[in-house]
Amino acid sequence: MSVTSALPLLALLKENDNSIKAYALNSIKDVVDQQWSEISNEITEIEALYDDATFPDRKLAAIVASKVYYNLGEYELAVKYALAAEDYLNFDEQSQYVETIVSHSIQMYIGLASQQYESSKDVKIDPHLVSIFERMLQKCVSAGEFKLALGIALESYRLDVVEKLLTMQDTSANALKLCSYTLTVSTTALTNTHFKISVLKKLYDIVINMTSPDYFIISKIIVQLNEPEYAKGLFSKLNATKSNDISYQIAFDLVNSASQGLLRDLLASLDPSVYDPKLLDILSGIPTCDLQNTFLFENQNIDIALLNKMKSSLDGKFSLFHTAVSVSNAFMHAGTTDDSFIRQNLPWLGKAQNWAKFTATASLGVIHQGNLSDGRKIMEPYLPGNGSKSRYIKGGSLYGLGLIFAGYGKETTDYLKEQIQTNSSSVGEEDVDVLLHGACLGIGLSGMGSNDLDVYELLKEVLYGDSAKSGDAAALAMGLILLGSGNESAIQDLLTYAEETQHGNITRSLSVALALINYGREELADDLIDRLLGSENALLRYGGAFTIALAHAGTGNNKSIKKLLHIAVSDSDDDVRRAAVTALGFVLIRDYTTVPRIVELLSESHNAHVRCGTAFALGISCAGRGLQSAVDVLEPLLKDPVDYVRQAAMIATAMILIQQTEKTNPKVKAVNEQFISVISNKHQEGLAKFGACVAQGIMNAGGRNVTIELENTEMGSLNTKAIIGLTMFSQFWYWFPLSHLLSLSFTPTTIVGLRSTDLAIPKFSFKCHTKEGIFTYPPMFEEEVDKKIEKFAAAVLSTTTKAKARAKKGKKADQEKQKQKDAEKKLEEKQEQEQEDKKKEESQRTDDYKVKYTANGYDIQNLSRVVPQQLKFISFSKDSRFVPIRKFRGNSGVIIIEDKTPEEPIELIKTVRQVKDVYAPLPTPFKVEDSLEF
Repeated sequence: MSVTSALPLLALLKENDNSIKAYALNSIKDVVDQQWSEISNEITEIEALYDDATFPDRKLAAIVASKVYYNLGEYELAVKYALAAEDYLNFDEQSQYVETIVSHSIQMYIGLASQQYESSKDVKIDPHLVSIFERMLQKCVSAGEFKLALGIALESYRLDVVEKLLTMQDTSANALKLCSYTLTVSTTALTNTHFKISVLKKLYDIVINMTSPDYFIISKIIVQLNEPEYAKGLFSKLNATKSNDISYQIAFDLVNSASQGLLRDLLASLDPSVYDPKLLDILSGIPTCDLQNTFLFENQNIDIALLNKMKSSLDGKFSLFHTAVSVSNAFMHAGTTDDSFIRQNLPWLGKAQNWAKFTATASLGVIHQGNLSDGRKIMEPYLPGNGSKSRYIKGGSLYGLGLIFAGYGKETTDYLKEQIQTNSSSVGEEDVDVLLHGACLGIGLSGMGSNDLDVYELLKEVLYGDSAKSGDAAALAMGLILLGSGNESAIQDLLTYAEETQHGNITRSLSVALALINYGREELADDLIDRLLGSENALLRYGGAFTIALAHAGTGNNKSIKKLLHIAVSDSDDDVRRAAVTALGFVLIRDYTTVPRIVELLSESHNAHVRCGTAFALGISCAGRGLQSAVDVLEPLLKDPVDYVRQAAMIATAMILIQQTEKTNPKVKAVNEQFISVISNKHQEGLAKFGACVAQGIMNAGGRNVTIELENTEMGSLNTKAIIGLTMFSQFWYWFPLSHLLSLSFTPTTIVGLRSTDLAIPKFSFKCHTKEGIFTYPPMFEEEVDKKIEKFAAAVLSTTTKAKARAKKGKKADQEKQKQKDAEKKLEEKQEQEQEDKKKEESQRTDDYKVKYTANGYDIQNLSRVVPQQLKFISFSKDSRFVPIRKFRGNSGVIIIEDKTPEEPIELIKTVRQVKDVYAPLPTPFKVEDSLEF
């Protein structure tokens, strides 16, 4: 029977008999969802019954009050009374009311638990709230929803629950799946650094103590923890179980993803008499660099015609243009160890003056990047004390040395320390300052992430000399050395000096150094960020924007995004606004698909610096992704009226389209043609030409065999070296020599299979399941033949011939000539239409290529070029002689493989290092004479 009014029932609440009141409440409970508007008028009466300690049915009054408040939209009060109702709240009831109460109860619990964990104060949590939380977890477990339960436990900082959920699994396979899930959530979603570390340490203990542990999950945990004792524990267990092949794979993974400080401390802790020498060699980084140099040298596909076109189009007498070609050449030959272009163009390089000479010399470091065995010999002729008279060559060579050993600086750090110690007493002298500038940048790169406090103190002496040139480089180097360390003492030192020095460029570099020190520290850097952004000094606010960028890199932190957007539209300084928009790209590395939508309006800003920052944000976040929506936002900026906006747009477009082919992205051809057009156009401004030249270098980087990869997909971590390379490269706005640092972001696009027994490279192939030709290199640049001249010459001959005929045949011949012209014109139009139709058809086919999977596919040889978008089509045949020791998931880089038939002979590929060791000594390095003024 339906009730049309609750008034009679409400009247019964005023009776003296408690049983009548209970009857009324029970009846009201059944109709409250329909008659809540009337009942709400008597809510105080119902609350009074709950507050009356002598009323036996207080819990019944509580559930009625809860439902009234639920219908009123007062969810906190609804939860309060629902908790008090205890058994009257039926969790199994399938209703929106119960779902809402439970949902808000869990949210309230999570909020209180967060306060309890994050603050030192004792936060009281209602036991009923705890009961609901634990009931829901039990319900999730009973339903087999372990991932949901883990997510709730992690959000509420309940490490005890997390441990219980992970250890209660019936099989180790299920436990490992949940451990992997927990690791992913911890590294991408947890916002409290201390709790994240606690979870990772607990995960490490759980996985390593399993009967059949997944050592690759443990290696991912180690990278996130960045603590050498955990790495040592892993290798100790692997050594005890004689799992050499797994050890080698993890060692290569760590070299690609762990910090230099971790690798250095780990190597120092492993006893050479106990551990496999091959393992220790891998951890040194030398084999990785050797493999990369070998791949880049053997597969280089350098477009020399394009490089010559840039050189001939840009007058080397102008420092800006000389630097542009030097940087572009360095990028195009990065890591290939092929410096033939420099050898063949010594007179042109001799035109370099002052800092352009410094940049040109340092470019050798980019070309020989990773050549750890011969790097010092390559740079020897230009280093101080070897006959070079030019301070710019000396300084550039020290910077180049750092570029060669970037991230692997054990071999050269001591030498660079000597150079700084020898010259630091003469800070301020012109010759010494240039040399110190190069030495500081060099040692910062070679010791990047090492947390070497001796080097830090040495650089601090140079900084305190307060010379604009050397102090600037010393500040950046200090940040690189202490990368991600969060060293509080250093932060205070740098901040104090930044506020005191009168040199603006030193202040700016110190603010960037503060950002580097706080890399990956997330909320632990927030106090410093607030202090920097609150400064009246725009240079410190600039550093504040970059500190947000690096501290929250890849987190997608909403608070940081809102803060950066606010700065981008409100700060009084253009540089700060540009930095804030650029910083969005770093924060959104993992959420890169959202960036075009977020910055689209900013790309139309009236402020040119904001538009410029938009280009950089897109280039950084979408680097190497080939994201079409990002290219679409950049397209109008390529024609922007402001030269430096066009410069940024061209560089960003190149960063996004690097390693894209004309088949996978039809815009590649048009973009390359546009860059050439800008370089060749005499009416284009210098900054735009610089951007186009550098952009061409990026598009063709590493012999067209590298990409920019900001995430290590296999390890689930960010690529620190690449992110820092982009950060430092973005500072070229103020100092062109820093352009070279983009090379830190270059990742070779190859799969290298190494035999587990001897780490040799066997010649074998794996399958690519697409049509052949989709991922081939774009065509080389070809200078267009002037067709107009040809046509004009032909027309002259035709006219001459027909003029003679006209003299003989008169009017009839004239008409025939006109008909011939018309026929030629129609033929030309037809050919143009056919060409256009062919382009459209090609474009249409491109879309088909993107989605088609071919079962048979074609073979790709070991140590060959494999671009990122190709990886998902790669597989190792089940019948193959060589099988990866870890399941292949479409990842590039070094893969340790097992040889099923080791007794059968196989041809091996020799690395650059092996060839030199076996066949011949290193050739005598060439030297650019000072007489050429290089």
